[in-house]
Amino acid sequence: MSFARVRALVVVGVLAVAAVVFVVVTLVRDSQRGLSAGGECPAGAPLADIRLPTDPVDVTVKVYNGTTRAGLAEQVTTEFQNRRFTVKNPGKSKTKFDGVAEIRFGPETAGDAQLLRAYFLAQSKMVYNSKREGDVIDIVIGNQFQQLATTTEVNQSLGAMGEPTLPPGSCLKPVEEAPKDSE
Repeated sequence: MSFARVRALVVVGVLAVAAVVFVVVTLVRDSQRGLSAGGECPAGAPLADIRLPTDPVDVTVKVYNGTTRAGLAEQVTTEFQNRRFTVKNPGKSKTKFDGVAEIRFGPETAGDAQLLRAYFLAQSKMVYNSKREGDVIDIVIGNQFQQLATTTEVNQSLGAMGEPTLPPGSCLKPVEEAPKDSE
């Protein structure tokens, strides 16, 4: 065996030993070992469902008119109904809203609220209430509202917003697995 070959084998051997030492040290000093996704959930924290709905019919909305324009809540309710959302009778807001829209939701509807936000091209104000129960999301239409987004605009807006995030002070609701079909 030539000297060049011996030298090459020594270099490869040293590199292999260094790689093994590096992997072992990395695994031993891993600061994230034992942590699960989302970390520990404090007792009493609400469990938020951040999954985006697969079908708009699963989302229930109630639209309020926060402007002086007559019939605006009825118009937007009809538009949501035409887009296959489940709608409640529209109402009039006690307070006026100057923005595009205000979306009021609770832990059970966090993912649904993200979808609705896309219909306003992420220009809506999101109002989370950890004590809110039920599956109805309230939408207050404001003075800057012009129209709901098209399907293409909604898809682009969802892509730009990214995955829904956990509302402050809440924990991730465990996903229930669908029952397996028995044969």
